[in-house]
Amino acid sequence: MSSISDVGANKPAGEKSTAELVRDLTEQFSHLARTEVRLAVREVQEKARHAGIGAASIGAAGVLAGYGLAAVLAGAVLLLALVLPAWVAAMIVGAVLLLAAGVAALVARTRLRRGSPMPSDVVDRAKEDIRVVREAATR
Repeated sequence: MSSISDVGANKPAGEKSTAELVRDLTEQFSHLARTEVRLAVREVQEKARHAGIGAASIGAAGVLAGYGLAAVLAGAVLLLALVLPAWVAAMIVGAVLLLAAGVAALVARTRLRRGSPMPSDVVDRAKEDIRVVREAATR
């Protein structure tokens, strides 16, 4: 794959006609645009992967919370029905499941914060490219 400096590097810029310079500029701009689009696609894919993991973690948190609530309710029922060690076990299991749901929810929050859909790195690079081209055009 050629780099942007390789495009139109057959003869020095001082020896090229205006048409050749415009053609080289067009080729370089096209190469830059294609490269930026490829980078944006990669960045969006990476952020989507993080968001997917976060969404799965939210689902896991919901399921674990449901099981935890069921176990705590079963423990409360057993506690009210008769005071035996079985209710203690149900309460412990429920508490552990609720703790696991909390951890899963924290993981989900962290993953979703990291996974915003905008390709911010590529957008920043594109803005910098536009600034450099504008500065070069004003000289």
